Amino acid sequence: MARDNSPKIRQIKHLERKLGRRASYDRILIVSEGSKTEPNYFEEIRSTLRLHTANVVVRPGELGTAPFQVVQYAKQLFLEGDRHRNIQRLAFEQVFAVFDRDDHKSYSNALNAAELLDGTLKNDNRQLIRFQTIPSVPSFELWLLIHFENIQSPINRHEVLRRLKKHIPKYEKGCKGTFKMTREHLESAFSRAEKLGEPDNVNEDDAFF
Repeated sequence: MARDNSPKIRQIKHLERKLGRRASYDRILIVSEGSKTEPNYFEEIRSTLRLHTANVVVRPGELGTAPFQVVQYAKQLFLEGDRHRNIQRLAFEQVFAVFDRDDHKSYSNALNAAELLDGTLKNDNRQLIRFQTIPSVPSFELWLLIHFENIQSPINRHEVLRRLKKHIPKYEKGCKGTFKMTREHLESAFSRAEKLGEPDNVNEDDAFF
């Protein structure tokens, strides 16, 4: 199970860097499992980097919290848009579905569904879009924790949260200001995320949830 964790958590880093490339003007849609934690985090990045809401749209999933439902809603929102929220259909170059591994039964189905969508859907400019998942194993909080600690062994979500609160005592799911509280350690998190993907740190029998 660590194999899922190592490359996937690094995609959060990849997304953060893409959000920072203002000159590319890619239109990005981010759909998350959580209704507050992840949306707040990515909205804080967007606001900090002064990216226009027309270029970066962050929405919680509305079909349910299972990974497959998050992917399905991301697909639906891309294809149909949402006129009530002023989201135009087909108006993105990149779509990201963000969810936790936890013990969701639809986890593998979500990864497979997104892989099939990647490079097959076209936007309003008739360009093939990137459709990617950002699953966190075991949870989104692991990404926050590696801003402060080097994680080299399996860890469950409860331990992740306990250790994270040592660094951010007031942290709770859904709280605001998380990006601001972790931003100065971003390069350390990037480096540690890379190490999570090294073969010596990967064991298929390890469970991170």
